Amino acid sequence: MTATLSRHCDGPGGGGDSGGAARGRGRLRYARDVSEAARTRVSILAPFTLPSARGNAVTVDRIARGLGERGVAVDVWDLSRTPAGRIEAALAAEPPRLLHAFHALRAGPLAVRLARRTEAPLVVTLTGTDANHDLLDAERGATVRRVLEAAAVVTAFDVSIVDAVAEILPAVRSRMRIVPQSVRLPRDSVFDLAARWSLPADRVLFVLPAGIRAVKAPRSPLAAFDRLVATHRSVRLLYAGPVIDNAEADHLLAALRDRPWARYLGPVPHAAIPALLGQADVVLNSSISEGGMANSVLEALALGRAALVSDIPGNRALVEDGVTGLLYRDDATLEAQARRLVLDPALRARLGAAGRRRVESRYPPAAEIDGYLEVYRRLLPVGVA
Repeated sequence: MTATLSRHCDGPGGGGDSGGAARGRGRLRYARDVSEAARTRVSILAPFTLPSARGNAVTVDRIARGLGERGVAVDVWDLSRTPAGRIEAALAAEPPRLLHAFHALRAGPLAVRLARRTEAPLVVTLTGTDANHDLLDAERGATVRRVLEAAAVVTAFDVSIVDAVAEILPAVRSRMRIVPQSVRLPRDSVFDLAARWSLPADRVLFVLPAGIRAVKAPRSPLAAFDRLVATHRSVRLLYAGPVIDNAEADHLLAALRDRPWARYLGPVPHAAIPALLGQADVVLNSSISEGGMANSVLEALALGRAALVSDIPGNRALVEDGVTGLLYRDDATLEAQARRLVLDPALRARLGAAGRRRVESRYPPAAEIDGYLEVYRRLLPVGVA
């Protein structure tokens, strides 16, 4: 049977829309055709979906598309746009065979209620915030624990997340599965950086793509770059990403006010990210913690860009120091590693090429979808496609 993949949106005030989710539309449906859709239906609950520029939205869209292409009918519910009552009514009328919550704290509590009402098995995918912050919080931790204890399977992107959770909830380890992320870059990406920022011809451009919030530590590179720019005036630092924490955004903008060599662009649509990162000499990640694999680092490596990232477990899952990128531990090593990359274009090229090969060989989209299908097969009485 030959079929095409459709991406259907519906919600208050509108019917189907194959072009993407408009504001206020809460469900995206990914399916090949009616006959296949009837065979296996999965409902994914996500805090955000595209066109949000958040990493979780990118991940959910990539996975839902991949599942849809394999014949699984996937409804993705955006919790930022859809009241819980509407989701509950829709799933009571059309029960899924399986529920999948992306983000234990934000999507998990509703998913647990729905799983009990529909008697569908529940899969929960952990984010870095879930494992590294919310689970440790006195108030939020209780909610995350209840969700993980109710899930049939808990997936993580990397063993570092499994270990962090199992240390606190050892009984959950036997139900945890690792499904590494992949990267799926939009085609025909366009971004006119010159129209947004006039750069010198000899510039060495560092790009930090991340949502502006404390866990991404966006201000942390500035002191090291102050010293770097003092001796290498062609260096530029560009921030791109949505504001998630208004206070952190205010602090960042204040810090950039007297640094003409650094600029915050604001959110960039995911479709334009390849074109933006393709103009970078180095892609920077300054996070305090990650969920095992940052989309921005994966995308940078896939595009053959040199990566300079903080030395944390989530980044070490992708960046092997001196092979597929460079790691830094503190302010001094950040400055030293950045200086190496400024002075050595051949090093940038070598790291970028190795990073691209690593992503292509270890993290292809097919392997990611195979991982989720294997999880689903273990839970459903009849195998999925």
